[in-house]
Amino acid sequence: MQMTEVMVSRDIIEPALAKARQGIASYLDGALREGRIDQQLYAEAGRQTYTNLEHWLTDEDIGRLCPNLKPGILEVIKNQRWEWLVNAFRQSVRFGTGGIRGMMAFDRESIVRLKDSGIDAPILKGPNTINDLVMLLTSAGVARFGKAQNPPLAKIVIGYDSRIRGHDFAAVVAQLFLAYDYTVYFFDDPCPYPEVTFAIPEESIKADLGVFISASHNDYRYNGYKLSCANGSQFDPEERDAMYNEYIAKSEPSHIRLKPFSEAPEAGLWFLGGAEPIPEFDYSGREDHLIDLHRKHRDHVKSFLLTPDLAEQEKSSANPLKIAYCAFHGSGRIAVPRLLREVGFTDVKPITVGGLNDLDGLFPSFCSDPGKEQQPDPGDARAADIAVTAFKKEFPGEFEDLDILIGTDPDADRCGVVVKVPENQRHLYGGKDYRLLPADDMWALLLWYRLEREIEQHGQVVDADKKFVVMSHTTSDSIARLARKYGLGVVRTWVGFAALAAGTRDVWEGTTAEIVSLEEGRDAAKYVSLCHPFVCDCEGMESTKRSINVAAVEQSNGFSILGGPPPDRRSLGAGGHVRDKDGTFAAMLVAEMAAWAKEQGTNLPEVLDRRISLDPDVGLFVTFYEPDPLDGEYPGIEGDRLKKEILQKSLDAYHTALAGGLEIGGLPVKAASIYRTGKYDAIYPPTPEFQFPDEGIRYFFDDEKRSHLTVRPSGTGNSLRFHVQLHTYPTESDLIATKGRLLTQGKAILDGIRTLLGAPRART
Repeated sequence: MQMTEVMVSRDIIEPALAKARQGIASYLDGALREGRIDQQLYAEAGRQTYTNLEHWLTDEDIGRLCPNLKPGILEVIKNQRWEWLVNAFRQSVRFGTGGIRGMMAFDRESIVRLKDSGIDAPILKGPNTINDLVMLLTSAGVARFGKAQNPPLAKIVIGYDSRIRGHDFAAVVAQLFLAYDYTVYFFDDPCPYPEVTFAIPEESIKADLGVFISASHNDYRYNGYKLSCANGSQFDPEERDAMYNEYIAKSEPSHIRLKPFSEAPEAGLWFLGGAEPIPEFDYSGREDHLIDLHRKHRDHVKSFLLTPDLAEQEKSSANPLKIAYCAFHGSGRIAVPRLLREVGFTDVKPITVGGLNDLDGLFPSFCSDPGKEQQPDPGDARAADIAVTAFKKEFPGEFEDLDILIGTDPDADRCGVVVKVPENQRHLYGGKDYRLLPADDMWALLLWYRLEREIEQHGQVVDADKKFVVMSHTTSDSIARLARKYGLGVVRTWVGFAALAAGTRDVWEGTTAEIVSLEEGRDAAKYVSLCHPFVCDCEGMESTKRSINVAAVEQSNGFSILGGPPPDRRSLGAGGHVRDKDGTFAAMLVAEMAAWAKEQGTNLPEVLDRRISLDPDVGLFVTFYEPDPLDGEYPGIEGDRLKKEILQKSLDAYHTALAGGLEIGGLPVKAASIYRTGKYDAIYPPTPEFQFPDEGIRYFFDDEKRSHLTVRPSGTGNSLRFHVQLHTYPTESDLIATKGRLLTQGKAILDGIRTLLGAPRART
């Protein structure tokens, strides 16, 4: 990191600040007058924007650390981009459960400049954008927090994915932790996030925490800083809040110090990667300090296979499974095909057309429309279309014989699967011969498969009275019904894998006694006082024997198996996998299941229909998910106002529903609940008029409360989520017609809620 400051004299800074003060005030006054922001946002931005801007332009330590920062800001002032200045300086990046995430810049030109010129590129940077200074300030807070513990934290794992300049951001973060006398384990190539969460508690490493530079599946403008604790899961809210409030929020540029890799102590720097050094990577002469972490992760993942002779089966099969794989420009590009081939799949075709298999943080396959930035999300049907189109172009005539197409997002912690649609159902999906399998259905299939294989091999589900699944409350109830059918317990948590991991830990430790039902949410104020920090509902968990997690699932394409109680709080669960989602792990398990189905003369859609949807103990669940907006978020301070306005309309609709006068998509709403925990009250201070419904507002369409719509806001970004679940019991003769009716109904509900809330399907 260059340390020579670009000299900008006070004679230039002072008039620029005066011009900025006037421009910021003019923008805020106009936005308030025109109703584009509210009074609260106006007051907060007016209080902080100029103060933060002045500090960043005049602090000598900032100038030393980021030599080109001042020229970048001054260029924006010169061009009178007042809205940009407000959005960059009105607040600090919001710190959520997993760390921080946000935009690196507000336009493509700046992102390209960052890619070309490095992390000190002269672009607009502020406390509310993701940049080198924000990452260093955050790291200084984390490092100081660690050193204040008893005993002090001493080891950290650091990784990065294919984001723009991800390696450089990770390297400078590593230099800071080296300067704070941490032993650093640094990945030598962009890696899947699950390998970081696996490496932290791995026996030969036993680190205290981990940092991963990624913005998951967000578009190319974003980046982030993911934090993991010693067992690889995200930090609990109490510890995370203490870290943020006492250390990160109080970080100053003077706390930042750096130590180059070449000056690290002999035992203070290790590299994580494969069996051999990568020729183009600079190990600072420490090639002998390379740990083959990829192999350790693969060997661990392979232990979860239920078909021990899978390789022989595929090798001897006259019709082995045919798999396509799409990395979506991300870090799964080597890990996933290598894993699939190692376990025995001989026909794996990575998709390379359009650079989909290249490490390109601009995600060129997702920027076809100027100004509309699509997310590389394997759970998005539009991303599936991109992958299928690319496969057909690269492998002409081979799609018809393909069995499944697997995709992972840029950090490879999410897995999506494209399957073939039976010919007699193609009319349900616009005539397409393929569809993206919703994660709800994929995880239901995987749970069913693993339980059925256990029965096949042992005559029963072994220790069923000890087993349970954990799922977020927006994940399909088909999974809960399957679990109960096989004698397993069910734990529902709030959304996010941090809650899934923490809820499982609570079961291990026997601390889930004070769990309230979701339906307590009718009285929002009462519910906040009763609410469990992670767990919101349980089924069949009365037995104190429950201790083995066999599936941790969430609607947003995340999956893991957490196992039984670990030997200590710094380890993986006994017989379990990582305590966060793993797309590489899920890819292997889904491929094994698809191979089994093919050996049985069937396929995944047919198994779903016949063994789950037609099962009277489960029934047909059709689920829908849409973000609002479809990509990114409502931008900036004006987006804050719009998000709150949409939520207020949703709260008004809740009261209308309670009075018995609400219809959505032509369906009468029979009941409604607010799920509010209060976890974002520091960001959205509650008032008599508005209390932030952080876990959503749910509208029920039937008396059994199996069919419903949930409107759930992001806590740290200006976006919302719409979740629809519809349920019924079809017969074999009317399954297709019933499925078509529910698909039509679900789309009408999504259209209806968007109309009701004034949230059209616009893309940012």
